[in-house]
Amino acid sequence: MAEVAGYLWQRGWAERNAGNISVNINEIMDFEISDFDIFPFISLPAVYPNLSGYCFFVTGTGKRMRDLARKPVKNTLILKLNQEGNGYWILSKKLNDDNFLPTSELPTHLGIHQMIALRGSAEKVVMHAHTTELITLTQSREFCNEQTINRLLWGMHPETIIFVPKGIGFVPYILPGTADIAMETIKALQNHNVALWEKHGVFAIGESIGDTFDVIDILAKSARIYFLCRSANMVPDGFSDRQLAELKELSANF
Repeated sequence: MAEVAGYLWQRGWAERNAGNISVNINEIMDFEISDFDIFPFISLPAVYPNLSGYCFFVTGTGKRMRDLARKPVKNTLILKLNQEGNGYWILSKKLNDDNFLPTSELPTHLGIHQMIALRGSAEKVVMHAHTTELITLTQSREFCNEQTINRLLWGMHPETIIFVPKGIGFVPYILPGTADIAMETIKALQNHNVALWEKHGVFAIGESIGDTFDVIDILAKSARIYFLCRSANMVPDGFSDRQLAELKELSANF
């Protein structure tokens, strides 16, 4: 997480305290805790029954990715949900005496993790970043729909459709941090690995932190190629439908 946090900061995708990451670490938290009363307990505004007892490694609220890259323990938390799925203990309190809570986007993260648990897929990471190149595309009404933006991004570079064959889900602008945007993000991620929030950023899911970052990075490169062409007064051709079909077939090998 520290390594990728550094990448997000270096690319300008995590200004100030922007961006957040959560990782399902339930499989490695295989020890018993006899007394939960020694840990702070926080109630949740919603219930996540499919995450009962799950443990997560998450970034802290107000924490900067550039600081996380240098001091990960001081900028992250380990959480364990209770059996009801309506609250959590902060297990890392003994490691970190700073009084801070997890990211304010935690409800969206938990909603996505619950969706993953319900369908039984292998993704363990949820990552939110303010990816400049993709946000820029959504400043134009032309690209504020799923079909158009995917056709553009797939058309700029072979790796995009090979490694992101499902494309991205588009979420029209909704006030951040609300239940509504969490719900629409979860819908978008039912059929995609990335959800693009209009004029805000992306949420991506993956099996590892590195893989999740890679998907965002590939999409951003396609957007950069498009902007470089336009800045050179070129209208990019992109791949033809036949070429895209060939590349998508090739993606099954990766």
